[in-house]
Amino acid sequence: MRVFKTRTIATDACKKGRVTVNGAPVKPSRAIKIGETIDVRKPPITYTFKVLAIPNGRLGAKLVPEYLENLTPQSQYDLLEMSRISGFVDRSKGLGRPTKREGRELAKFREENAMDAFFLDWEDFDDDEENIEEDENA
Repeated sequence: MRVFKTRTIATDACKKGRVTVNGAPVKPSRAIKIGETIDVRKPPITYTFKVLAIPNGRLGAKLVPEYLENLTPQSQYDLLEMSRISGFVDRSKGLGRPTKREGRELAKFREENAMDAFFLDWEDFDDDEENIEEDENA
């Protein structure tokens, strides 16, 4: 009932053990009864629903609250928000390909440093020779 986008995805989730009814894993063909609690694990969080009624057919999104009560704790939604903010959870800094933004920053950094290094080397070289000549004359 609008928990998964398609029935195929819901079936796969049941086969993988990500859907439980009253704490027990279920098969895709299991019938649901009024009053049962359904836990759906969609990493990184687990949604919890209570069945209020069984619809006769398909229904619109606005009617879902009449049939399902969302019992998902706020801590699960906080966990979801944290994972959205943090981006790649499993990627340690410096591992994997750089993002498009990181690539642009790296190219800009290289370009600036290449030009600075070129001019600084010549300036430093000239200063060093003048200092050596001054030291020899003193």
